[in-house]
Amino acid sequence: MKAAVYRHYGPPSFVHVENTPQPIPQRDELLVRVFASTVNRTDCGFLSGKPLVVRLFSGLRVPRATILGCEFAGEVAGVGTDVSTFVLGQRVFGYSGVKFGGHAGYLTIAEMGLVAEIPVGIPYVEAAPILEGAHYALNMIRAARVTAGQNVLVNGGTGGIGSAAVQLLVNLGARVTAVCATPHLSMMESLGAERVVDYRHEDFTALEDEFDVVLDAVGKSSFGRCRRLLGPDGLYVSSDLGTLWQNLILALTTPVLRRKRVLFPIPKDTRNDALFLQGLVAAGEFRPVIDRTYPLEEIGAAYEYVATGQKIGNVVICVRDEPAVQ
Repeated sequence: MKAAVYRHYGPPSFVHVENTPQPIPQRDELLVRVFASTVNRTDCGFLSGKPLVVRLFSGLRVPRATILGCEFAGEVAGVGTDVSTFVLGQRVFGYSGVKFGGHAGYLTIAEMGLVAEIPVGIPYVEAAPILEGAHYALNMIRAARVTAGQNVLVNGGTGGIGSAAVQLLVNLGARVTAVCATPHLSMMESLGAERVVDYRHEDFTALEDEFDVVLDAVGKSSFGRCRRLLGPDGLYVSSDLGTLWQNLILALTTPVLRRKRVLFPIPKDTRNDALFLQGLVAAGEFRPVIDRTYPLEEIGAAYEYVATGQKIGNVVICVRDEPAVQ
């Protein structure tokens, strides 16, 4: 099968498309024929081996998993002997975490992993980016225990996590203020944000509003800068460890020292997230934002673009030609 392979940590030029052996599913696994995947911040971090903490999961000197791609959409091409909830030919999307494998013609995933059937009418290219950003956003929102009517600010509303967070918060009934750049104001409004702040013309940390939660989806701010925005029991939640791992440290200390607190939730990967998002997509209440698509043969260019930090929503990799939507 064709796959985008890297064997050493480094820049996008270290990724090459070549032929590799097709994986064989274990008794409790599906074999998925991949039609589409994504390139995201996680993939870029594991490709570069930075920050160094990723090497605790991927290998200290060289990567153990040489095919990246933690999201995928495709069809079930094989099932293990113990699999009972999926059948051959079923259209599925999923998230394989640090097992990766999406940048290839086939991958395997546990039946009880983050995998679910693609809703009717959704093409593979739109199904592939459903889970990664949204499941991180879900973990952050649930950790903060956001409820209807609360005021929530999302910094980085146009990213994969941020664009998902805006939609999920609106679905919960929260009042959302989204921070983004000038060209994307209307997009944030279309996703349901009640207010949009253009960071190129206004410092969002100087707002006079009071928020129950500040969700930093890009890790480009800090608790120190955002603290004045928080109400008496406000929460700051970030997708990034921060300088010198400050968000992890503050998550341990602020509950003891002050009412305004930092949360740094460790994401939990459960199939229920896949099923929950499947339902929202089927109901038309969530759609992953897609910036660009690249063929597998141009995956190096996709990595280069994502590494700029300027992507809007998701960057999709077309692994093979898309068939007619069922």
